[in-house]
Amino acid sequence: MSSSSTFRAPAGAATVFSTDQKIRLGRLDALRSSHSVFLGRYGRRGVSSPPSASSPIQAVSTPAKTETATKRSKVEIIKEKSNFIRYPLNEELLTEAPNVNESAVQLIKFHGSYQQYNREERGGRSYSFMLRTKNPSGKVPNQLYLTMDDLADEFGIGTLRLTTRQTFQLHGVLKQNLKTVMSSIIKNMGSTLGACGDLNRNVLAPAAPYVKKDYLFAQETADNIAALLSPQSGFYYDMWVDGEQFMTAESPEVVKARNDNSHGTNFVDSPEPIYGTQFLPRKFKVAVTVPTDNSVDLLTNDIGVVVVSDENGEPQGFNIYVGGGMGRTHRMESTFARLAEPIGYVPKEDILYAVKAIVVTQREHGRRDDRKYSRMKYLISSWGIEKFRDVVEQYYGKKFEPSRNLPEWEFKSYLGWHEQGDGAWFCGLHVDSGRVGGIMKKTLREVIEKYKIDVRITPNQNIVLCDIKTEWKRPITTVLAQAGLLQPEFVDPLNQTAMACPAFPLCPLAITEAERGIPSILKRVRAMFEKVGLEYDESVVIRVTGCPNGCARPYMAELGLVGDGPNSYQVWLGGTPNQMAIARSFMDKVKVHDLEKVFEPLFYHWKHERQTKESFGEYTTRMGFEKLKELIDTYKGVSQ
Repeated sequence: MSSSSTFRAPAGAATVFSTDQKIRLGRLDALRSSHSVFLGRYGRRGVSSPPSASSPIQAVSTPAKTETATKRSKVEIIKEKSNFIRYPLNEELLTEAPNVNESAVQLIKFHGSYQQYNREERGGRSYSFMLRTKNPSGKVPNQLYLTMDDLADEFGIGTLRLTTRQTFQLHGVLKQNLKTVMSSIIKNMGSTLGACGDLNRNVLAPAAPYVKKDYLFAQETADNIAALLSPQSGFYYDMWVDGEQFMTAESPEVVKARNDNSHGTNFVDSPEPIYGTQFLPRKFKVAVTVPTDNSVDLLTNDIGVVVVSDENGEPQGFNIYVGGGMGRTHRMESTFARLAEPIGYVPKEDILYAVKAIVVTQREHGRRDDRKYSRMKYLISSWGIEKFRDVVEQYYGKKFEPSRNLPEWEFKSYLGWHEQGDGAWFCGLHVDSGRVGGIMKKTLREVIEKYKIDVRITPNQNIVLCDIKTEWKRPITTVLAQAGLLQPEFVDPLNQTAMACPAFPLCPLAITEAERGIPSILKRVRAMFEKVGLEYDESVVIRVTGCPNGCARPYMAELGLVGDGPNSYQVWLGGTPNQMAIARSFMDKVKVHDLEKVFEPLFYHWKHERQTKESFGEYTTRMGFEKLKELIDTYKGVSQ
């Protein structure tokens, strides 16, 4: 296509424009409106006022970028031609076929769904759809929980799944039922918009319903970031509720931050002011928390946000971390799991502008030619944090302040009974691999319905029952225990911190078992603990995934198992109990029936050679992998 060719924007977007009318903002230049030309320091016409002046505005222009003809992936072309994530999905949903075509498969992700089929069936494919909700901070109103419970029975496979990003997954929905299920979720205080796809996913925050200033502020901030980065073009409501809007009122701060174009962040006159027609190069993940509380696996996110309070407990601002991500590809060392690193501190009134600036930097500079390298972690790895910070600051319009010092981090499960701080209680319940089914599902529903309880989902696939009166504690505890929902003292410590992804039979990426395999693996680990003399209350963080994409965050585990073949795992060692250190690949192609040959010697030597309070992950890092392999090779069994 020649440089003077003309593009016509999708309906509702800016009018016709020519590719020789360039602006200075990156790879998506040809997709901008002709009147959003570069205007120097304040970006583009019709902009609102700059962010608050709590620190001086720097005299900066929008970042320049070398113009190069870059190959784009197939998904980028599908997004561009989709009329803001509508076509051809809208047509495919009307056909008699049980599935949708390749383009629609990519687009329905933005609506919160994946097309799947049962990989264990022979002689054909039985297609269905997985739906994922979006619940900032894991908050689930009573009405929505009861609706999801009903939908699982009527249109799903009879189970609900609690995810590692504080959401529900509903499996087994047939194509002809998608609109009924989606509209039911929307009309009952829920949403699946942006739960999948190349945009901001669910925003994590501690699930504990503490009535504490920092916790409440973290959860409010998670809600605001989720609203800021939610799509605006209406494709979701057009598709599932015929254009009817069910969006809740947004805070003025969110609206102001989204509309602000002081530094050239926005697409002018576009239905998607932040995302444009192309959205982001890849999925994007944000977590918000308070100091010491790493229930959210903070450093695994593209952006990690930590509330910083003064000596009186009043929130003042945020430390921000950037560049985390778990996904990788086997046998490709150029792909890797990565921890987020600090970029700096911002005052509390600027957090939405800072987050937006980071997102826009990834939008403009993240790779769009090869999806394996499209996450923001690869951009930061390539540029280095200093260059990345410089570019973000141009979109932000300010310099980041130095990060504030924070205390040590802990993993908090919130299992068991806790006082909220307002006279009520909450109860955290362990759910193996997040799978809610059978008598557990029935009993949870009875309790939640009877007492009109709101719930929250944790990033560790567990569930929290909120706002429980003191007089309800005993009857609730009794009925839950009868359904196997036990207090933490009756749950094996290994199970309390373990996680697994769904894997077989429905995930198309799975190489081997995870959710179905982890119960047996945990029992075998417990037997090895007993054999080598480890105490019952000692534990190791174990996470299992069926492929290297890392959905259960195995690269942060003390002992991570990553599927690399049929009944085979890559073993990762070296994470820590507080999830602040990344593991490393230790062994490949360990067959599931051979796990004792690897694990037992390691547990035995940890028992006998560890330093005071040294965790298993810390021990494996201190010893080094060469020494550990030597210990495995020379292991003679437990000394009598």
